[in-house]
Amino acid sequence: MQSSSQTLILLGGASGAGKSYLAARFGDPHLVLDNFYRELAENTAESPLPATRYGEVDWDHPGTWNLQAAVDAVIELLETGQTRVPNYSISTSSYAGHSLVSLDRGPVIAEGIFGELILEPLRRQDVPVQALYVDTPPLATAVRRFARDVAERRKPIPFLLKRGWALFRAEGELRRRYLDAGFVPLRKRAVKKMLSALG
Repeated sequence: MQSSSQTLILLGGASGAGKSYLAARFGDPHLVLDNFYRELAENTAESPLPATRYGEVDWDHPGTWNLQAAVDAVIELLETGQTRVPNYSISTSSYAGHSLVSLDRGPVIAEGIFGELILEPLRRQDVPVQALYVDTPPLATAVRRFARDVAERRKPIPFLLKRGWALFRAEGELRRRYLDAGFVPLRKRAVKKMLSALG
């Protein structure tokens, strides 16, 4: 790809670790990778989305996320200065139009729960990326995640409880995947300090 003077920071971590907060506060722009979730309408008998063992769509499975669309958007943003991103509604699992994301003064911060999957494809295309894992204790992320999801009415309470327990149990493996992919683990306070210095 063409060279860009912008700094690309990729934030990874568990749902509830503080990625969105950090990216929204320090990103200029903030690219929300979770907006590239697939729509519930794509879950058909001919082409079903991954499901949990209790029979609902497994939104924590990478098969529910459009990796290629996210990669293309990052590259387009860095090469042309802007890209169109779906407005994804978590509560309805559908798109409500698109928004234009444009480069400003930087840094560009991209974040989402499948961040470990996008790092290697970006590096294959010579995109310079600094990948950071927001390292937060699992109990803290579980409490924050549940409070956020209930406040935002993301999904029904029974679904959130089942999902929250599954994510809590899987967080150690999630951390290993991110570190194996090349992310550097830092506590939230350290990430905040580093991003403040870039602004």
